[in-house]
Amino acid sequence: MKIQNPLFYADMPDPDIIRVGTDFYMVSTTMFFMPAAPVLKSKDLKHWEIVSYICDRIADNAIYRLENGKNAYGKGQWATSLMHYQGRFYACFVCHDMKKTYLFSTDDIERSNWDRTEIDYVCHDMSFLVLDNRVYLVYGNGEIRIVEWKQDFSGFVEGTDRLLMHTPKEGLKLRCEGCRACVKDGWIYLFFIDWPESIAGRRGMRREVCYRLKDLSGAYERKTILYDDMHRPGCGIAQGPIFDDAYGNWYVIMFQDCGAVGRVPFLMPVKWKDGWPVLGTDGKVPESLEVPFEESKETEEIIQSDSFHCAENRLKKVWQWNHAPNQEAWSFTERPGFLRLKNMKMAGNLLEAGNTLTQRTSTPYSEFLVELDCSGMKEGDYAGLCVLLEKYGQIGVRKKNGCCSIVMKCADGDRACLEIPPEVEIIWLKIVFYFDSWGSGKETADFFYSPDGETYCRLGDELTLIYTLALFVGARIGIFSYNEEGADGGWADFRNFVYRKKDEQQEKSRK
Repeated sequence: MKIQNPLFYADMPDPDIIRVGTDFYMVSTTMFFMPAAPVLKSKDLKHWEIVSYICDRIADNAIYRLENGKNAYGKGQWATSLMHYQGRFYACFVCHDMKKTYLFSTDDIERSNWDRTEIDYVCHDMSFLVLDNRVYLVYGNGEIRIVEWKQDFSGFVEGTDRLLMHTPKEGLKLRCEGCRACVKDGWIYLFFIDWPESIAGRRGMRREVCYRLKDLSGAYERKTILYDDMHRPGCGIAQGPIFDDAYGNWYVIMFQDCGAVGRVPFLMPVKWKDGWPVLGTDGKVPESLEVPFEESKETEEIIQSDSFHCAENRLKKVWQWNHAPNQEAWSFTERPGFLRLKNMKMAGNLLEAGNTLTQRTSTPYSEFLVELDCSGMKEGDYAGLCVLLEKYGQIGVRKKNGCCSIVMKCADGDRACLEIPPEVEIIWLKIVFYFDSWGSGKETADFFYSPDGETYCRLGDELTLIYTLALFVGARIGIFSYNEEGADGGWADFRNFVYRKKDEQQEKSRK
């Protein structure tokens, strides 16, 4: 079976992967989106679906409730490490906003909300390392440290945290971090990213380096094992785990910064030569590779349409909230067939608003539509579809001075406004994302509305999509509803959310 790179055309950064029998499980970073730390499953390394989340929320506090001007943008769950050890599954990640390291465990990886242990300790970009039936964390940026877990995983063994190695500083804009550990044939392999500075004739970019050790004394050998941008200058592919299949073949998954869509993973074969891993095809990322599996097409997509016909208040696993939701402020059951978002507190703008429901977007084209019933909206309410980025964009219905208008706005203010007749209660909304240049040029989103769900009219200017470290995630589609003027708002009802990854009108015109 052939797999084409990239593995996903969507945001799926910081992967870690384990294999249990013939099943592969992968965890990724979603930062401030809740539930946190999605776990994906695959039988063939090509088709993946989200089967669980490690936790439903990081904390119940003002940061994750978006209160008092606090938030976890650019922070939250980072670079989770995954392990299967003595019949139990473990996941560990750091939250810099909480200044804690979190350990989660379960006997069923496909069940969400694992058992949790919180440690008042910051282990940045860590990796589990299992050696002689002892479990360690290797972590750090530049100065790489190691600490041993207690046998019951209740915390760290006192006095075991120590410096393992100094990594180079000179000529680097980023020192080693993003650890992934592997033990094979008596060697300990520690994989990191670093980022050389640009020099004459060569643009610096992220690369993957490998440290090889016989023991934990600190003596090591070092080698650059991947320095490739897959024809996207300055966007090095790096950071991810090496793993094997049930047939003895080895692979690695690493990601690339790919513009506004986010950080996109690539799959490569791995060969071993003289005790060193050789990634891809002679150290280059291949456009495709063959794997020895039968293709499994029964998996669900990681981006989906949704009718919102639900018998209980349970979301599909493709959805995440922007920060932790107020569970009293949304419902499928109050009006069957609809997602109801209730405006229970004031928000000054989209990034302050709670209960914005999100999904990923996909390159090169993503189109999203939804039907909005605004009959339950009150004075000051604003509800609709949004592009969730630092420089966000929105289109929706706003109720102000007793009248409803369709408003397109961005982070810098309103762009367009169109009043609608008082008898109109149903409006269809659409946002189209264009990632054709895939981060190498202009990337945009356009905003549309329709009175009948058939004929759409554009409203406002196109939005330039920009990936920034302030949020540190790719562009997302969101369904939002909040009150701009006071806490006593109404509600907005949504149904028939539709995702299209091809421009159907262009397809029809070609035919």
